[in-house]
Amino acid sequence: MTPLTSRAWPQRLGYLLLAAVLLFALAGPLLWPDYAGQQLMRFLETPSLAEPLGRDQLGRSVIARLASAARLSLWLAGLCVLSAALLGCLLGVLSAWRGGWTDTVLRGLADGVLALPGLLIVLIFSAMAQGGFLTLYIGLALAQWVEYFRMTRARSRLLLASPHVEASRLLGFGPAHIVRRHLWPELAPMLLTMMSFGLATAILALSTLGFVGVGIQPPTPELGLMMTEALPHYSEAPQLLLAPVAVLALTLAALVLLRPLEVNS
Repeated sequence: MTPLTSRAWPQRLGYLLLAAVLLFALAGPLLWPDYAGQQLMRFLETPSLAEPLGRDQLGRSVIARLASAARLSLWLAGLCVLSAALLGCLLGVLSAWRGGWTDTVLRGLADGVLALPGLLIVLIFSAMAQGGFLTLYIGLALAQWVEYFRMTRARSRLLLASPHVEASRLLGFGPAHIVRRHLWPELAPMLLTMMSFGLATAILALSTLGFVGVGIQPPTPELGLMMTEALPHYSEAPQLLLAPVAVLALTLAALVLLRPLEVNS
Protein backbone atom coordinates (compact mmCIF):
# COMPACT_ATOMS: atom_id res chain seq x y z
CA MET A 1 0.00 0.00 0.00
CA THR A 2 1.48 3.34 -1.09
CA PRO A 3 1.59 6.31 1.32
CA LEU A 4 -1.06 8.08 -0.79
CA THR A 5 -3.41 5.10 -0.55
CA SER A 6 -2.86 4.72 3.19
CA ARG A 7 -3.80 8.38 3.68
CA ALA A 8 -6.83 8.08 1.39
CA TRP A 9 -8.69 5.15 2.95
CA PRO A 10 -9.92 7.00 6.08
CA GLN A 11 -11.37 9.70 3.86
CA ARG A 12 -13.05 7.10 1.66
CA LEU A 13 -14.51 5.45 4.73
CA GLY A 14 -15.78 8.83 5.86
CA TYR A 15 -17.48 9.41 2.51
CA LEU A 16 -19.04 5.95 2.68
CA LEU A 17 -20.41 6.50 6.19
CA LEU A 18 -21.67 9.99 5.33
CA ALA A 19 -23.37 8.68 2.17
CA ALA A 20 -25.14 6.01 4.23
CA VAL A 21 -26.37 8.59 6.76
CA LEU A 22 -27.51 10.95 3.99
CA LEU A 23 -29.32 8.14 2.19
CA PHE A 24 -31.13 7.21 5.40
CA ALA A 25 -31.98 10.86 6.16
CA LEU A 26 -33.32 11.50 2.66
CA ALA A 27 -35.01 8.19 1.86
CA GLY A 28 -36.22 7.34 5.37
CA PRO A 29 -38.95 10.02 5.55
CA LEU A 30 -40.23 8.81 2.16
CA LEU A 31 -40.48 5.18 3.30
CA TRP A 32 -41.75 6.00 6.82
CA PRO A 33 -43.42 9.42 6.52
CA ASP A 34 -45.57 9.36 9.67
CA TYR A 35 -43.21 10.30 12.49
CA ALA A 36 -45.85 11.97 14.68
CA GLY A 37 -48.71 9.47 14.51
CA GLN A 38 -49.50 7.93 17.91
CA GLN A 39 -50.95 4.47 18.43
CA LEU A 40 -51.06 3.98 22.20
CA MET A 41 -52.19 0.39 21.83
CA ARG A 42 -48.77 -0.34 20.26
CA PHE A 43 -46.84 1.04 23.25
CA LEU A 44 -43.16 -0.08 23.09
CA GLU A 45 -43.91 -2.54 20.30
CA THR A 46 -40.96 -4.77 19.46
CA PRO A 47 -39.17 -4.43 16.10
CA SER A 48 -40.77 -6.07 13.07
CA LEU A 49 -40.38 -6.12 9.31
CA ALA A 50 -42.70 -3.13 8.91
CA GLU A 51 -41.15 -1.28 11.86
CA PRO A 52 -37.46 -2.29 12.03
CA LEU A 53 -36.91 -0.33 15.26
CA GLY A 54 -40.31 -0.87 16.81
CA ARG A 55 -42.41 1.87 18.39
CA ASP A 56 -41.74 4.22 21.28
CA GLN A 57 -43.58 4.92 24.54
CA LEU A 58 -46.34 6.78 22.67
CA GLY A 59 -46.70 4.20 19.92
CA ARG A 60 -44.83 6.30 17.34
CA SER A 61 -42.63 4.78 14.65
CA VAL A 62 -39.03 4.94 15.89
CA ILE A 63 -37.42 4.59 12.47
CA ALA A 64 -39.64 7.33 11.04
CA ARG A 65 -38.68 9.66 13.89
CA LEU A 66 -35.01 8.71 13.57
CA ALA A 67 -34.90 9.46 9.84
CA SER A 68 -36.63 12.81 10.33
CA ALA A 69 -34.30 13.66 13.22
CA ALA A 70 -31.23 12.81 11.13
CA ARG A 71 -32.47 14.97 8.26
CA LEU A 72 -33.23 17.86 10.62
CA SER A 73 -29.79 17.70 12.25
CA LEU A 74 -27.96 17.54 8.92
CA TRP A 75 -29.74 20.40 7.17
CA LEU A 76 -29.84 22.72 10.18
CA ALA A 77 -26.17 22.08 11.03
CA GLY A 78 -25.20 22.44 7.36
CA LEU A 79 -27.03 25.76 7.09
CA CYS A 80 -25.30 27.03 10.25
CA VAL A 81 -21.84 26.02 9.02
CA LEU A 82 -22.34 27.51 5.56
CA SER A 83 -23.53 30.79 7.05
CA ALA A 84 -20.66 30.90 9.56
CA ALA A 85 -18.07 30.07 6.90
CA LEU A 86 -19.40 32.67 4.47
CA LEU A 87 -19.56 35.41 7.10
CA GLY A 88 -16.17 34.54 8.61
CA CYS A 89 -14.41 34.32 5.24
CA LEU A 90 -15.81 37.59 3.94
CA LEU A 91 -14.92 39.47 7.11
CA GLY A 92 -11.51 37.78 7.29
CA VAL A 93 -10.55 38.78 3.75
CA LEU A 94 -11.94 42.28 4.30
CA SER A 95 -9.93 42.66 7.50
CA ALA A 96 -6.71 41.48 5.86
CA TRP A 97 -7.28 43.55 2.72
CA ARG A 98 -8.27 46.85 4.32
CA GLY A 99 -6.21 46.80 7.52
CA GLY A 100 -6.27 49.90 9.71
CA TRP A 101 -9.40 50.66 11.72
CA THR A 102 -11.40 48.02 9.82
CA ASP A 103 -8.99 45.33 10.98
CA THR A 104 -9.01 46.70 14.54
CA VAL A 105 -12.81 46.75 14.81
CA LEU A 106 -13.26 43.28 13.33
CA ARG A 107 -10.54 41.77 15.51
CA GLY A 108 -12.09 43.35 18.59
CA LEU A 109 -15.50 41.94 17.66
CA ALA A 110 -14.02 38.48 17.08
CA ASP A 111 -12.13 38.56 20.38
CA GLY A 112 -15.33 39.55 22.20
CA VAL A 113 -17.27 36.62 20.73
CA LEU A 114 -14.34 34.26 21.33
CA ALA A 115 -14.32 35.18 25.02
CA LEU A 116 -17.69 33.44 25.41
CA PRO A 117 -17.96 29.64 25.13
CA GLY A 118 -19.71 28.67 21.92
CA LEU A 119 -22.29 26.48 23.65
CA LEU A 120 -23.15 29.35 26.00
CA ILE A 121 -23.95 31.59 23.03
CA VAL A 122 -26.26 28.94 21.61
CA LEU A 123 -27.89 28.42 25.01
CA ILE A 124 -28.58 32.15 25.35
CA PHE A 125 -30.27 32.34 21.95
CA SER A 126 -32.11 29.06 22.47
CA ALA A 127 -33.46 30.15 25.85
CA MET A 128 -34.87 33.33 24.34
CA ALA A 129 -37.22 31.42 22.04
CA GLN A 130 -37.40 27.98 23.68
CA GLY A 131 -35.58 26.06 20.99
CA GLY A 132 -36.94 27.75 17.87
CA PHE A 133 -35.29 26.92 14.56
CA LEU A 134 -34.30 30.51 13.82
CA THR A 135 -32.69 31.14 17.19
CA LEU A 136 -30.76 27.86 17.10
CA TYR A 137 -29.55 28.73 13.62
CA ILE A 138 -28.43 32.22 14.62
CA GLY A 139 -26.79 31.00 17.81
CA LEU A 140 -24.79 28.22 16.14
CA ALA A 141 -23.71 30.45 13.25
CA LEU A 142 -22.57 33.22 15.60
CA ALA A 143 -20.68 30.70 17.73
CA GLN A 144 -18.68 29.40 14.74
CA TRP A 145 -17.94 32.37 12.46
CA VAL A 146 -14.95 33.53 14.53
CA GLU A 147 -12.94 30.39 13.70
CA TYR A 148 -13.28 31.05 9.96
CA PHE A 149 -12.55 34.75 10.42
CA ARG A 150 -9.31 34.19 12.33
CA MET A 151 -8.00 31.56 9.95
CA THR A 152 -8.96 33.49 6.81
CA ARG A 153 -7.53 36.76 8.12
CA ALA A 154 -4.21 35.21 9.18
CA ARG A 155 -3.71 33.34 5.92
CA SER A 156 -4.91 36.19 3.71
CA ARG A 157 -2.49 38.66 5.31
CA LEU A 158 0.43 36.44 4.32
CA LEU A 159 -0.88 35.84 0.82
CA LEU A 160 -1.66 39.49 0.13
CA ALA A 161 1.93 40.40 1.02
CA SER A 162 3.40 37.75 -1.31
CA PRO A 163 5.27 38.67 -4.52
CA HIS A 164 2.64 36.95 -6.67
CA VAL A 165 -0.15 39.19 -5.41
CA GLU A 166 2.05 42.30 -5.68
CA ALA A 167 2.81 41.39 -9.29
CA SER A 168 -0.90 40.93 -10.02
CA ARG A 169 -1.65 44.36 -8.60
CA LEU A 170 1.11 45.98 -10.65
CA LEU A 171 -0.30 44.34 -13.76
CA GLY A 172 -3.68 45.91 -13.04
CA PHE A 173 -5.66 42.86 -11.93
CA GLY A 174 -8.58 43.64 -9.62
CA PRO A 175 -9.68 42.15 -6.32
CA ALA A 176 -11.85 39.48 -7.96
CA HIS A 177 -8.88 38.07 -9.87
CA ILE A 178 -6.63 38.13 -6.81
CA VAL A 179 -9.20 36.34 -4.65
CA ARG A 180 -9.97 33.75 -7.33
CA ARG A 181 -6.39 33.16 -8.47
CA HIS A 182 -4.33 33.59 -5.31
CA LEU A 183 -6.47 33.49 -2.17
CA TRP A 184 -9.12 30.86 -2.83
CA PRO A 185 -6.77 28.00 -3.91
CA GLU A 186 -4.84 28.43 -0.66
CA LEU A 187 -7.86 28.91 1.60
CA ALA A 188 -10.14 26.23 0.18
CA PRO A 189 -8.48 23.09 1.66
CA MET A 190 -8.34 24.60 5.13
CA LEU A 191 -11.91 25.88 4.89
CA LEU A 192 -13.24 22.49 3.80
CA THR A 193 -11.50 20.81 6.72
CA MET A 194 -12.87 23.40 9.15
CA MET A 195 -16.37 23.03 7.72
CA SER A 196 -16.22 19.26 8.15
CA PHE A 197 -15.31 19.60 11.82
CA GLY A 198 -17.72 22.53 12.19
CA LEU A 199 -20.58 20.41 10.88
CA ALA A 200 -19.76 17.72 13.44
CA THR A 201 -19.62 20.35 16.18
CA ALA A 202 -22.99 21.81 15.16
CA ILE A 203 -24.69 18.40 15.07
CA LEU A 204 -23.26 17.53 18.48
CA ALA A 205 -24.37 20.91 19.87
CA LEU A 206 -27.91 20.42 18.55
CA SER A 207 -28.07 16.96 20.13
CA THR A 208 -26.69 18.29 23.42
CA LEU A 209 -29.27 21.07 23.54
CA GLY A 210 -32.05 18.63 22.72
CA PHE A 211 -30.83 16.22 25.39
CA VAL A 212 -30.96 18.85 28.15
CA GLY A 213 -34.35 20.12 26.96
CA VAL A 214 -33.48 23.55 25.53
CA GLY A 215 -33.09 22.57 21.87
CA ILE A 216 -35.74 21.51 19.37
CA GLN A 217 -39.01 21.01 21.24
CA PRO A 218 -41.42 18.05 20.91
CA PRO A 219 -43.18 16.70 18.97
CA THR A 220 -40.48 17.49 16.37
CA PRO A 221 -38.03 14.56 16.38
CA GLU A 222 -34.39 15.39 17.18
CA LEU A 223 -31.55 13.04 18.10
CA GLY A 224 -30.81 14.44 21.57
CA LEU A 225 -34.50 14.74 22.38
CA MET A 226 -35.08 11.12 21.34
CA MET A 227 -32.32 10.02 23.73
CA THR A 228 -33.93 11.88 26.62
CA GLU A 229 -37.34 10.40 25.90
CA ALA A 230 -35.89 6.89 25.61
CA LEU A 231 -33.91 6.85 28.87
CA PRO A 232 -36.81 5.83 31.17
CA HIS A 233 -37.60 2.87 28.87
CA TYR A 234 -34.07 1.61 28.24
CA SER A 235 -34.56 -1.70 30.06
CA GLU A 236 -37.75 -2.55 28.13
CA ALA A 237 -36.71 -1.21 24.71
CA PRO A 238 -32.97 -0.46 24.48
CA GLN A 239 -33.20 0.23 20.74
CA LEU A 240 -35.02 3.48 21.50
CA LEU A 241 -31.81 4.89 22.97
CA LEU A 242 -29.23 2.97 20.94
CA ALA A 243 -30.68 3.99 17.56
CA PRO A 244 -30.18 7.79 17.87
CA VAL A 245 -26.82 7.23 19.57
CA ALA A 246 -25.69 5.06 16.64
CA VAL A 247 -26.81 7.62 14.02
CA LEU A 248 -25.09 10.42 15.90
CA ALA A 249 -21.88 8.41 16.33
CA LEU A 250 -21.75 7.36 12.67
CA THR A 251 -22.36 10.93 11.49
CA LEU A 252 -19.65 12.37 13.73
CA ALA A 253 -17.19 9.63 12.74
CA ALA A 254 -17.84 10.25 9.05
CA LEU A 255 -17.30 14.00 9.36
CA VAL A 256 -14.12 13.59 11.41
CA LEU A 257 -12.68 11.22 8.80
CA LEU A 258 -13.37 13.69 5.98
CA ARG A 259 -10.39 15.89 5.30
CA PRO A 260 -8.84 17.16 2.05
CA LEU A 261 -6.29 14.72 0.66
CA GLU A 262 -2.84 16.28 0.41
CA VAL A 263 -0.88 15.24 -2.66
CA ASN A 264 2.74 16.17 -2.85
CA SER A 265 3.78 16.85 -6.40
